[in-house]
Amino acid sequence: MGNIVWLASYPKSGNTWMRAFLHNLFRDPKQAMNINDMTGSLSQGESSNGWYRLIDSRKPEEWSAEDIARMRPRVHEMIAQSQPGSVFCKTHCALMSIRGYPTINMQVSAGAIYIIRNPLDVVISFADFQGVDITTAARMMATENFETPAGGSNVTEALGNWSQHVASWTAGGGEMVHVVRYEDLKKLPAKTFAGVTKFLQLDAPRGRIERAIKNSSFKVLRAQEDKFGFVERSPMQERFFRSGKSGEWRDVLTNDQVSMIVDTHREQMTRFGYVPEGY
Repeated sequence: MGNIVWLASYPKSGNTWMRAFLHNLFRDPKQAMNINDMTGSLSQGESSNGWYRLIDSRKPEEWSAEDIARMRPRVHEMIAQSQPGSVFCKTHCALMSIRGYPTINMQVSAGAIYIIRNPLDVVISFADFQGVDITTAARMMATENFETPAGGSNVTEALGNWSQHVASWTAGGGEMVHVVRYEDLKKLPAKTFAGVTKFLQLDAPRGRIERAIKNSSFKVLRAQEDKFGFVERSPMQERFFRSGKSGEWRDVLTNDQVSMIVDTHREQMTRFGYVPEGY
């Protein structure tokens, strides 16, 4: 049995970008991998209700929140057992317990790559993904123990609030958790993605890393969505790969919205250099 390397993040923080990079890095294709082929032997999604149906054959809408919490550790075992080596697994869950059950089964975990993004930018994309206005999205991001509703092919995910999520993964992970800032992926892609490969103990040539970065760029991912669509796009969204910018909040958020988010998440935002001057 292998172990899970978690690809963890609050939603809309760069998880899909990281997965695209890793697929292009490990598979090393000449052309960019199709974004709709990112679930399989190399990576899985722990919220996919297909895994849960292997445990409980009832219709997903018949499962209670407690049923899902109870099944989740067993689902993680099955994901770990799905191949002999390590498997990457996407999660948006905070590292905590819900209804007496852990959101992450540490018994089958090898480590995690945690991607963090400025919540002032996250809230814009999160609002778009959820189909709500920005102030409503900010309130969702401030709600302790917040859980997304089940829908489509996914079960509910225990996000917590943004600060709760960040602290749960970064406060005491030590060498098992490699923290990556979205902004560093944008500003220093070669250095930051090379740090990811080093954490994974993968001795990849520089050219291979650079090719994977190029084949997973926002421009490439957006062009693929335009051509093929993207299975992970929310029904509320016009497109999944919306802008990918850092600092967009300066042109979008009101002063009251910025103050609301900073006042709610100041401690964790300070840790990662996200509190803007004057707030």
